[in-house]
Amino acid sequence: MEKQESIGFVEICLRILNNDLKHFKLIVACVLIPTIVAFVLVMWVVKPKYAASAIVTPPANSQSMAGALSGMLGGASGMSSLLGLSETSEDANAVWTILNSWELHDMVINNFDLARHYEFKGKFHADLLREFRKNFGLELNKEEMFSLYYKDTDPKLAVEVVKFMLAKADSAFNAFKTRQARQSREYFQSRLDSCEHVLDSLLKDFVNFQVTNNVYEPSIQLEATIKYLSELQAMREEVNMEMNFEKLDRGENSKRYQELSKRMKGMNSALGGTLKGKHSDIGILELKKSPELYSEYLRREAEIRIQEAMYKVLRQQSEQMRMEEAKMLTNLHVLEPPWENDKKISPKRGLILVFTVFFSFFFASLFCNFIEFMRSESRTNSRTGAEWNFFVGKVCFWRK
Repeated sequence: MEKQESIGFVEICLRILNNDLKHFKLIVACVLIPTIVAFVLVMWVVKPKYAASAIVTPPANSQSMAGALSGMLGGASGMSSLLGLSETSEDANAVWTILNSWELHDMVINNFDLARHYEFKGKFHADLLREFRKNFGLELNKEEMFSLYYKDTDPKLAVEVVKFMLAKADSAFNAFKTRQARQSREYFQSRLDSCEHVLDSLLKDFVNFQVTNNVYEPSIQLEATIKYLSELQAMREEVNMEMNFEKLDRGENSKRYQELSKRMKGMNSALGGTLKGKHSDIGILELKKSPELYSEYLRREAEIRIQEAMYKVLRQQSEQMRMEEAKMLTNLHVLEPPWENDKKISPKRGLILVFTVFFSFFFASLFCNFIEFMRSESRTNSRTGAEWNFFVGKVCFWRK
């Protein structure tokens, strides 16, 4: 039995090349015909598309009420939760949703009669909407700005569509912000009225507390009380020493001793009355009750300060929402406006022709080598050759 020799890579390449040369006319026909057809299609049949694009800035974030309240309360950001507010802005997300909404896309389709422009033959509007969205795109670029584009066979129409979408999106966002501002203003106004009522009640109770307990500035009053008691105690000690000296010198029946006794009784009375709070009408505090009064005073003062801060913020936000409701400004600032670009973006003629030539040659070469392989198998009377001959015979029979 003859040993079959192994075939090298160079020999395989030469065999493929020789087989192609044997069928050179077939190779040329298989390459030229698809290439010519593709060339005709991309040059005269398939309509080229043009793109119009624009880059716009997202709406600026407005000052949040949570941040304002935190600033007024000295960084107490937790108090903002009392109003149910967050520090994030969703304006950019709202614009993104508007630009991708079917309402805006439907307005574009109806305004520019895209059903006729696309020569749409379908029955369902959703298919027309899908066809439009194939040509429309919205992206967020590296600078975190909105980049939108629209592709169409008419460059002028592409520019008009982008301008129309930007104008309608800005108008829709203004309407959204106006409704949002109105609802926020109504909410802030109701909270403002409630806060004003609570603040008036706190102020009234605070005044009654001050009048009832004669507490107006506890820290100053407590300092004055201690100073007054210290002076009384020092004078009392001085009179006591003078009484002892007078007693030893002249006795208790002397006129000077009697005067000093009366002064001592007056000082004791004043000291006892001060300790018992009998002089509170002139701002002197009772020492036993002063910590409780001071604590209650600070608590009431803190409540009033918090309510005043909330009132200021609510008033500020209410006025801001009132202004937001009244204004109609441009929120989407176009940095790069759409322009009529006559450079075709599709079809890619060069790429399509190269792709057609390459794959046409590949399949033509494959077909030619298949034919030569079957002829070789037929000459050696192998089973594959027998099957091939039978197949060719059947084909020829049916052709006859």
